[in-house]
Amino acid sequence: MPKPAFKAFLYGLIFLLVVSCGVSTSLHDVPNVSAYNDSIPKRTQSNDSSFVLGNNSLNKNKQGLWELYVEGDPYERGLITGSLTKELFQNQERYFLSKIDDLVPSENNQKFLRHFLSWYNRKMYLHVPHEYKTEIYGLSKYAISDQTPFTNSYLRVLYFHGAHDIGHALQDLALVGCSSFAAWGDKTEDGSLIIGRNFDFYAGDDFTKDKIVSFISPTTGYKFMSVSWAGMIGVVSGMNEHGLTVTINAGKSKVPLIAKTPISIVNREILQYSTNIEEAIAIAKKRDVFVSESIFIGSANDNKAVVIEVSPDNFGIYDVANANQLICANHFQSNAFAEDQNNQKHIKESHSMYRYQRMEELLNEQTKITPQIAVDILRNKKGLNGKSIGYGNEKALNQLLAHHAVVFKPEQLLVWVSSNPYQLGAFVAYNLNDIFDNPQKTGFSNTDLTIEKDPFQFTEAYKNYEKYRVLRAQVISAINSEKPLDDAVLKNLEVANSEFWEAYYLVGLYNYNNDYYAAALEAFEIALTKEITTVPDRENVAGYIKKLKRKLRL
Repeated sequence: MPKPAFKAFLYGLIFLLVVSCGVSTSLHDVPNVSAYNDSIPKRTQSNDSSFVLGNNSLNKNKQGLWELYVEGDPYERGLITGSLTKELFQNQERYFLSKIDDLVPSENNQKFLRHFLSWYNRKMYLHVPHEYKTEIYGLSKYAISDQTPFTNSYLRVLYFHGAHDIGHALQDLALVGCSSFAAWGDKTEDGSLIIGRNFDFYAGDDFTKDKIVSFISPTTGYKFMSVSWAGMIGVVSGMNEHGLTVTINAGKSKVPLIAKTPISIVNREILQYSTNIEEAIAIAKKRDVFVSESIFIGSANDNKAVVIEVSPDNFGIYDVANANQLICANHFQSNAFAEDQNNQKHIKESHSMYRYQRMEELLNEQTKITPQIAVDILRNKKGLNGKSIGYGNEKALNQLLAHHAVVFKPEQLLVWVSSNPYQLGAFVAYNLNDIFDNPQKTGFSNTDLTIEKDPFQFTEAYKNYEKYRVLRAQVISAINSEKPLDDAVLKNLEVANSEFWEAYYLVGLYNYNNDYYAAALEAFEIALTKEITTVPDRENVAGYIKKLKRKLRL
């Protein structure tokens, strides 16, 4: 088909999609906010890191975490959050949109992407509760007004809440490998529940720069805290006033055909309206999701944790009876998914089971878990049996890329939140009772309970890892652009992270693409001696070695 004719056909198809299948309805769906007051007080600013709006506030603590307190009805919460976090929110939006520009630089292709997302998300508005659409609508009033491929700010912010789901389902972009564990009873120092989790969501260094610890007092439901970023009303890690905690670990998904309820919105509803495990399960059951996720639930009232496993067409509960600990990586464990082929393949080929076994190993080394020990486990950078596997390896619990890590002590309503860099900064302590009893006080953290920085960040090894990241970006850019590199860059890459298989793989790939076959073979053979992350990665390296031996007639 001639190019102009193909374009006409393509845009004709897009037009048909937009005016059919409910797309037009979804594009014009806006929550009715007439029952709410749209007048909020003016924001006052005392300095560049301290803002107040009525009873609400946003402050940056000395560890670099933003602490947000918001109260009110859904529309008020959205407007207040938008006003208080406006600069952070708009920076985050611009960052996301710049990533789209990088991935889809053509204006015409961006238009196509906008139409595709409108079609793909055409049913999302039916699956998001009105309360949260209203909150998002209020928030969107403070979105950027720049010319973007997604001009409707409300839809843009709504769609962003499904970006995590779409990303990890299509290309495993969003989640590298979250790890969670819980201990209780005779496994903890005082018998009460302790939960630790790494949220290994990486979307670039700029994305992780401004973490927000939110404390929300809604007019309906329960008060809660969560750790996220500006523009996000969903929950990925949080605890409510009843000591009910929610975190998520991505599972292996089929490519979803249509967007439904974003998992962060399901988690938000659980956190806001549950007091125990039974109530959390009931909420999860009534929502249709479009990716596979493990929802890790901890409960002070039950003094235990369970995993709710959800997918578009299945539902299971993993509950360890008569036990005192629970571990969750990125594969399903309940009987409901025992025969799931995607899950079985993921267990065999991914790094999920390795991290599960590493958590089990570290927990078994401890007779009693404390918050400090939980943090030490989350910060662990070694492989099984303490093996050095290179820094940044996805088989490690601490992959040195986490957006955040948290430790919960639900019965005491205590939470510790990591500060930059990664999980290496201080874990800042918060007591929900103190905060919700006195939300107007200056500074929410409990300094007496702070868990100190990991000294690793002051070592030569850490400096070399940061150097490795810079060199890695250079080498990948050279591979993609087919530009020559100085041999010193390749050597320095290997030296900076000598136990990491990826360093040798990238050197091998660069040399292979430039027909330096002997050098490529040497690098790939070294990579094969290291702890390679996944079965497909190992097979890929072995495949290059086989090709190179043929080329070199070895």
